[in-house]
Amino acid sequence: MKNEKWIWFDCDGTIADLYGVENWLAMLRAYDATPYKLARPLVNMSKLARKLNQLQRAGYKLGIISWLSKSSTLTYDEAVTTAKMKWLKKHLASVHFDAINIVSYGMNKWEICGAGILFDDEERNRNDWKNGMAFHPNIMMDILTKLIKEN
Repeated sequence: MKNEKWIWFDCDGTIADLYGVENWLAMLRAYDATPYKLARPLVNMSKLARKLNQLQRAGYKLGIISWLSKSSTLTYDEAVTTAKMKWLKKHLASVHFDAINIVSYGMNKWEICGAGILFDDEERNRNDWKNGMAFHPNIMMDILTKLIKEN
């Protein structure tokens, strides 16, 4: 993976508005995966899908790197993973991700992914990212557009 061109996306707070779901924190603390199902997209998903498919045709590999809930059990982790996978299939059905990593809360995303471009709302993840560039999602569409023009 390290020699290939990768673009990685966090989910919650980056492409999915988990934090906009009413009572999201209380539900997560109650081991209720509902907020992951109800989260609205944070960007126009049709435009995002078109850009991602263009980049994939240009040779980029696409990945998801997302944390599970901070409080968890094995059963809850499975419910969260299922909810995130269904969310991706619903909102980005035309995109074939080359890798989807849904990992324990707090894991170093760079150590899992290795390299590439990361879009993540969590500052710590952007600061820890090595062998590539990491961006806040508020400039994600502009960066993707720039990558398309360069290829």
